[in-house]
Amino acid sequence: MKIIHVAGTKGKGSTCTFAESILRCYGLRTGLFTSPHLIDVRERFRLNGIEISQEKFVDYFWCCFHKLKEKTSNEVPMPTYFCFLALLAFKIFATEQVDVVILEVGLGGRFDATNVIQKPVVCGISSLGYDHMEILGYTLAEIAAEKAGIFKSGVPAFTVPQPDEAMRVLNERALTLEVNLQVVEPLDSSERLGLQGEHQYLNAGLAVALCFTFLKEIGIEEKNCLNQTNGLPAKFISGLSNAYLMGRAMVVPDLELPEEIVYYLDGAHSPESMEACAIWFSKQIKQNQERNQKRSEQILLFNCMSVRDPSLLLPRLRSKCIDQGVDFKRAIFVPNVSVYNQVGSSSEVATRVESMSWQFGLQRLWESLARGEAKSNARCDSKGNGEDKSFVFSSLPLAVEWLRDNARQSKQVRFQVLVTGSLHLVGDLLRLIKK
Repeated sequence: MKIIHVAGTKGKGSTCTFAESILRCYGLRTGLFTSPHLIDVRERFRLNGIEISQEKFVDYFWCCFHKLKEKTSNEVPMPTYFCFLALLAFKIFATEQVDVVILEVGLGGRFDATNVIQKPVVCGISSLGYDHMEILGYTLAEIAAEKAGIFKSGVPAFTVPQPDEAMRVLNERALTLEVNLQVVEPLDSSERLGLQGEHQYLNAGLAVALCFTFLKEIGIEEKNCLNQTNGLPAKFISGLSNAYLMGRAMVVPDLELPEEIVYYLDGAHSPESMEACAIWFSKQIKQNQERNQKRSEQILLFNCMSVRDPSLLLPRLRSKCIDQGVDFKRAIFVPNVSVYNQVGSSSEVATRVESMSWQFGLQRLWESLARGEAKSNARCDSKGNGEDKSFVFSSLPLAVEWLRDNARQSKQVRFQVLVTGSLHLVGDLLRLIKK
C-alpha cells in the first residue's frame, strides 16, 4: 500500500484533502482517511474523493467487526473506537485496491493508530501549536516530539515553517532516523484554492511538496511543479482549486431564510486556528458589504469542548475580528448535541436540556471581554450601551429558531452568523439547517 502520512496540530486535514484532489487529477485511484466526521461516519472514508457508499460501509464494517469479535477475550478486548476505524480504513483501501492512501493522523502521531504503517512513501507535518495538551504535553517541544513519531527511517518528510522550539525537535528526530526533512513555504497567493482562508496557502504548499515527491517515487515526475518561474502544472492547479472539505471555511445560507441569515462555518478550536478563522470571516464580511447594500449584523454562535481553554480562544477571535474592523453585535452560546449513531439518513438533533454551567461560563468570559474593551475605549457609560448582547440557549435548535424569529422581525438586516469553536457544533448545525 502506497501511503502519504500527515500529522500536525492545524491544517493536516486540509493538507490531506489538497493532496488527494491533486493525485486524483493524475488518474490515480485514491483512498482518503480523515477525522473527525461532521454528520455521518462515512465521511472519514473517501474513495476517489467520494465518501464510501452506505452499502459498502456496512459490509466492510461487519466483516471487520465479526473477525475481531471471534478473537477477543478478557485479555484481548475489542479495539477502541478510533483504532477500529483506522483498521476499517486499511481494510477498505486494501480491498478496493487504491493506488494511493492519504492518511491523516487522528491524535499526536507516535502512538496514533495510523502509525502502525512501516514504510510510507512520504510524511508531512502541518503547523504545530497547543492542542490536546493533557495527552501530548504542555510544551511545543513535547508536542513536536509526538508528531515527529510518524517519521520513518529513510522516508522523506516535509513540514511548514514552525516555531523554533518545535522545529528544533523535528530536526533532531529527522537526523536520528536519517530522514530528509525539508521546510516548504506557502503557495503563492495568486493560485485559486478550493478551501478558503489565507492559512490554506500554507497547507496547499505542503500538499504540493508531498504530491511532487509521491509522483516522483512512482515514476510520474513533474520536473517543473515546484518551479515558481514556470508555475504549477495544470493538474496541480486543478486539484488545488477543486479541493473540498466540509466544515472548514464554509458559507451556507439558512434553508428557511436564505436572504436574511447566512452561516459562516469553521471548526476552529485552537488559539492559532481561531485567529485564522477571524481573518477569513472578516474578509468575507468586507467582501459581502461591497456587493450587498443591505445592512448586516455579525453574530457569534459558539461552543468549545470542555478540554479546551476558552480564555485562549475567545479573546483571540474577538480581538482579531476587531482589528479587521468587524465587531459582533450579539453572541450565542449553546451545548453540542451531536448524535452519531446512524449511518445514512441523518439523526434528529436532540433538544435535551443538559447542565449549562459550561455555556454560562463562556458567556461570562465573553461579557468580561466586552466590558474591558468598553472601559478602555470609553465608548459606553456606566450602564453600558446595550449593543453587545450575549445569550445562552439550552439547545442548538432553540438558538436557530431564535435567529429566525429575529430575522423575520428585522427584514432590513442580514444576520451573518459565525459558527465556530468545535467541529461537532458545525456538524450539528449543518444537520439541522439542511433537514
